[in-house]
Amino acid sequence: MPPRYPTLYQINTRVWLTELSRALGRRVTLAEVPDGALDALATRGFDWVWLLSVWQTGAAGRAVSRANPEWRRGFEQTLPDLTEDDIAGSGFAITGYSVHPDLGGEAALAQLRERLRQRGLRLMLDFVPNHVGLDHPWIESHPDYLVAGTELDLAKAPQNYFQASTAQGPRLFAHGRDPYFPGWSDTLQLDYGNPALQEAMIGALLRIAGQCDGVRCDMAMLVLPEVFERTWGIAAQPFWPRAIASVRERVPGFLFLAEVYWGLERTLHQQGFDYCYDKGLYDRLRDGQAGPVREHLGAGLDYQDRLARFLENHDEPRAAATFDPARHRAAAVLTFLSPGLRFFHQGQLEGRRKHISPHLVRAPSEPVDSAIADLYSRLLALLRRPALRRGDWRLLDCHPAWESNGTHVAFIAFAWEAPAAERVLVVVNYSDHQSQARVELPFATSDTERWWLADLLGEAVYDRAGAELATQGLFVDLPAWGCHVFALEPGPEGAAPVAASRTLARAES
Repeated sequence: MPPRYPTLYQINTRVWLTELSRALGRRVTLAEVPDGALDALATRGFDWVWLLSVWQTGAAGRAVSRANPEWRRGFEQTLPDLTEDDIAGSGFAITGYSVHPDLGGEAALAQLRERLRQRGLRLMLDFVPNHVGLDHPWIESHPDYLVAGTELDLAKAPQNYFQASTAQGPRLFAHGRDPYFPGWSDTLQLDYGNPALQEAMIGALLRIAGQCDGVRCDMAMLVLPEVFERTWGIAAQPFWPRAIASVRERVPGFLFLAEVYWGLERTLHQQGFDYCYDKGLYDRLRDGQAGPVREHLGAGLDYQDRLARFLENHDEPRAAATFDPARHRAAAVLTFLSPGLRFFHQGQLEGRRKHISPHLVRAPSEPVDSAIADLYSRLLALLRRPALRRGDWRLLDCHPAWESNGTHVAFIAFAWEAPAAERVLVVVNYSDHQSQARVELPFATSDTERWWLADLLGEAVYDRAGAELATQGLFVDLPAWGCHVFALEPGPEGAAPVAASRTLARAES
C-alpha cells in the first residue's frame, strides 16, 4: 500500500551519469548505473526518483546555451574550469520525448525503471507542456502548433521572438515564456489555442506514461486558459483535465506533480494534479518569520496533503547556501515533517552549496558538510516511521509560558499520531531569539501518570507528569532556531530507561 506521505528524490540525470562514469573510469548509461547507487536510494527510504533531463534535445538549443553571456557567467560561477563539453543545453528545450542516445536510449531507461521497481522505487520523468526546443521537428511539420510572431512583435520585443529558416521560407516564432519575464531564448512557444496541438501534447503524455510512473509538469500553470490568454491574447480550451483523464484511463494511478506559482495550486488540484509545488511554505521559511509559516500550515489537510514540500530544487538556490546551519535545521524539520510529498534534491543531503544549472552535465567537487548530512540522515530515518508516513497530523496551539512573556508567538508546533498509538511531537522556535511557550498537547490526559519524551534528533529523554501536560501543556524553552522532535510514550514512574531505550531504538531503525 503506498504511503499517505511519500518521499521524492530529484536527480540531475546527466550530472549523475557523469559522476558515475568518472568514478568507474568508463562511460555509464542508464542501463549501467551500479546496483550500489540504486540500493543507496532505497536504503534512504525514498519512494520516488525523479530523473531530470532524460529527453532528446538539439544542437540549436545547445548553441544558445553556450553563447548566452548571462547564462555562461552563471555556469562559470558553478564551474571555474568550465569547458564547452560541460554545456549540453537545457534539458527543458526538448526536441522529442525519446530518451537521449547519450543516456542509452529507450531500452536503457526501461532497464533502469525495472531495477528501481525491484527496490520499491517508482520513476518520475519530465513533461514540459509550454514550449519545445528551437529545432523541434514541428517547425517544419506543424508550424501551426507554434505561436507565430509578426515584424511588429519583433520590433517591440526582439528578445521574445525567433527567426527560423524552414522549407517554406523564413518564419517568425515566439520564444516560450511566462507573462512576467522575457522569453527563454532556447525554446519556442506552443499554441494551446490550437486543438490539434493539445491532441499532440496528450499523445506525448501517453508516450511518457508508458515509460515511467509519474511526471513532473514544468510551469504547469502557463497553459491554464486564463494565463495563456493573458500572455498571448489567444483563447484556449482547458488542457489539464482532459490530458490527465486520458492518461489515467490508460494507466490508472499515474501520478501528476505540478510546478506551479502565483497561488494557483488549488486550481491545478481541481484540474486533476496529485501534488503541486509548495513555494508558499518555502518563501515563508526563507523570510524567517514564524507567524506566516504557522498561518500557512493552518490550511486544511485536503489541501496540505497534496503539496510538495521542498527546501531546494534545480530552480532554487542551495539550502545550505540560503540558510545558516541553525536555521537550516529548523526549516528542514518544518518542511519535511509536515504533511504532503517530501521533496529532496540531489546534493541537498550532503550540504552542497553550488547551484547546478539544468544546462550543465557536470557538477563541481564539494566536500560533504557532516552536520547537514547527519541532520538529513536523522530526518530520513524519522520519515520511515508509521506516524509520519501514514498517520494523522494536527497543528497545535502555543500559549505564553508565563504572564507578559510574548515569545510564544515564535513557536510552531504540531503532532503526529498513528493508529498503533505512536505519537510524535514537533516543536520549533522559528526566530532569532530564545523563546518559551506552553504547547497544548492533543493526547495528554491527567489519567496518565507520567509521559516520557525522547528527542529523536538528539539523545535527551524527559519525564513529565500527565496532570501538568493535560492542564498546562508542555513547557518548552528553546534557543534561536531551536527544535525538538519528541517521541511520546505514557508509562509508570520509574520506567524511563526502558521506555527511552525502546523509543530511541525505533527512531534509529
